[in-house]
Amino acid sequence: MGVKLYYTTVTASRTVKSQQAEVIRILESKSIKYELIDISVGGELREEMRSKAGDPTAVPPQFFNEDQYCGNYEMFSEAVEADTVEQFLKLA
Repeated sequence: MGVKLYYTTVTASRTVKSQQAEVIRILESKSIKYELIDISVGGELREEMRSKAGDPTAVPPQFFNEDQYCGNYEMFSEAVEADTVEQFLKLA
């Protein structure tokens, strides 16, 4: 499977929760297969996400195609608006 979505099940941030729910809803509606990686199960997954994203302060949701960084929620949202989600996720 190519698309990986780093997310968290443990957050006090309503913004993060709503962004994650929206992202999953959009991926499902477009029938895009993805793997969820929950960074709340261990700090090493959070550090892995930040390292791969090249941003020491990155917060979920973050998108990757295998190990290639695609972007964050704002970039995904822009791709949805432009109808370029497949290109954003490096599927096209």
